[in-house]
Amino acid sequence: MVARSDSRMAGLDPRRLLRPGGPLHPADMQREVEVAAEERPEPGPDRLSIRVRLRGGTVIWSGLLYTGDDGGAVEEVRFRLEQYLAEIERAYAVVTADRWAARAWRPVAGDS
Repeated sequence: MVARSDSRMAGLDPRRLLRPGGPLHPADMQREVEVAAEERPEPGPDRLSIRVRLRGGTVIWSGLLYTGDDGGAVEEVRFRLEQYLAEIERAYAVVTADRWAARAWRPVAGDS
């Protein structure tokens, strides 16, 4: 979504975005969530934000603007709440496991 919205942007730290109760967790009250920051041609002040809200059993991301697979503009996407929460939990587990694996790895003398 970030690359399709603005190729100058790079996604923000997924551990911050996906953490339990974090910005991408839905709530009845709509909130704006920064998901990316300008990276090219060099880091800058531009940000890419989406609006996240919960309506019944549906999570809605709005404020989007990117080209869909059919060539049309995508301005809003909807997710089933249970599936959305499961995917956020799964993704958070992956990024935190990667972080701990990277910390646990230590080069052995003579390795290059």
